[in-house]
Amino acid sequence: MNSHVSLYKRIIGGQNCNDTERLYHVRLEGDNGTHTTLCGGSLIHPEWILTAAHCWKSEPGWTTTATLGVHPRTATQQKQIIQHNPVIYVDQWHQQHDIMLLKLQRPVRNIRPALLPTCNNRLTFGITLHLQCVDMKVTGFFYSIKSGHEFLAEAQNKDANFVSLFLQYFPTNKGKLSGDSGGGVVFNKKIVGVISSRGKNYAFRNPVFSMDVCDYLEWIRNTTGLNKPRIS
Repeated sequence: MNSHVSLYKRIIGGQNCNDTERLYHVRLEGDNGTHTTLCGGSLIHPEWILTAAHCWKSEPGWTTTATLGVHPRTATQQKQIIQHNPVIYVDQWHQQHDIMLLKLQRPVRNIRPALLPTCNNRLTFGITLHLQCVDMKVTGFFYSIKSGHEFLAEAQNKDANFVSLFLQYFPTNKGKLSGDSGGGVVFNKKIVGVISSRGKNYAFRNPVFSMDVCDYLEWIRNTTGLNKPRIS
């Protein structure tokens, strides 16, 4: 991510979410006194946020603040400084993946956490899938240049390509920029991906990648204590 939060770190071509949608979205701000970073995240448990690992600044002097209740704008916001060490997924080859869990100091009781997928009927992986009747929604923050207000926006993509560990989709007239990293990809009202792409801040030029939550579901449940869903 760039070290300065820019007015141009926003979703392009999206639309404002309804006031009853995406209430679990979290704003994550890193600060070391001279530089600031901005990411998104999803509250998946009263005490846990799911986001991208590269959103964490481990250098001395950095603090990360989670702001909950950011949507709708009329909601009462809650801020918590992240004091627990982040939990980043590490595979059997000791490689870190770009997915992370952050534990809150105090549980959040007035916001319903996002739902995770059951993954019983996972989306078919292939070179290219055209999901003509499926809404893929990317959630993240953008700044309105005219008003200076923050809104929670959603960008919708119907052409998607799925590869192992990543959800990859190609923006057409809707795009995502770096301030949206860590935000959730929503399919059937469940968080199926975490935005990971860290390319340059140019919309529409490159595909956007998301970590596939289904590949990390057991790790997420074991870390957070979320119970496994019943299989009907």
